[in-house]
Amino acid sequence: MEAKIETKEEFRVKLKEFDTQSYAKSVRKRDKIFEVLGLISTFLVLLFLFTICVDLLIDGWVRIKDYSFYTSYPSRFPEEAGALSSWVGTIYVMTGAIFWAVVLGIPAGIYLEEYGGKGKVAKIIEANIANLAAVPSIVYGLLALGVFVYRFKFGESVLTAGLTLGLLMLPVVVVSTREAIRRIPRSIREAAYALGATRWETLFHHILPYSMGGIFTGLIIAASRAIGETAPLVTIGALTFIAFLPPAPWEDFVGMLKSPFTVLPIQMYNWVSRPQEAFHVNAAASGFILLVIALLMNSVAFYLRYKVRRKYQW
Repeated sequence: MEAKIETKEEFRVKLKEFDTQSYAKSVRKRDKIFEVLGLISTFLVLLFLFTICVDLLIDGWVRIKDYSFYTSYPSRFPEEAGALSSWVGTIYVMTGAIFWAVVLGIPAGIYLEEYGGKGKVAKIIEANIANLAAVPSIVYGLLALGVFVYRFKFGESVLTAGLTLGLLMLPVVVVSTREAIRRIPRSIREAAYALGATRWETLFHHILPYSMGGIFTGLIIAASRAIGETAPLVTIGALTFIAFLPPAPWEDFVGMLKSPFTVLPIQMYNWVSRPQEAFHVNAAASGFILLVIALLMNSVAFYLRYKVRRKYQW
């Protein structure tokens, strides 16, 4: 008993001798150093992105400012070549990819988080989905080639490309959906149950609206990765030279899905691989267009996320 009292007394003496002001100053100093390092890192990342955009803009400015570049098909003459078929194909393919990622990924994330349970099977599924995000994109291309092209006979089409990139986006969308739902406070569920809401009503009217911001964030990240992918699309037979457009969806929707396609990354690779300097200028201009399309897609997603968060702010 006396030993415990002596220990407490020693602790009180040490506490009195402890210089709280010096400790507080050292903590604030470390916080300041970390803040400066974080600011420098953020600045370097933004500088790198800005440098890429400016470099592509300068190298491809001759074609970027030329309206015919956006309305012309590829050609063996670099001055006459355009990116019409590739940027239209990019929009078609990415629209399909986002559609399939949303239709398959969000319900899968909801089921795994709300209905899948917490047993061993659920943990195995969760681990496999997380690992799928690290699988090389060429593997998805080989899978799509065997399943969609040869087994289901979809051919080298816009539908196959959308499904392929949609599968590539699925792991990120599923994981982000689960994390967004998991961050919703349990008190919201309990309040809904207390008012007599069923599990589905609680999920549909309360959990999902509040978690849509996080779900949109995952969708933005997944789409930003998918829009620049080349390997899986080359594997399923994307064309490097195409002088026509798929039918408009409002005119022939099925024909549009079955149409051959090309995308901006593949068109860029085709032009970069040629020795003429003028084709390299076209590739730089296409790269800048690709960045603009990605920025517009992300801007739309950011706007939707902002509107949802403002509407369901808590």
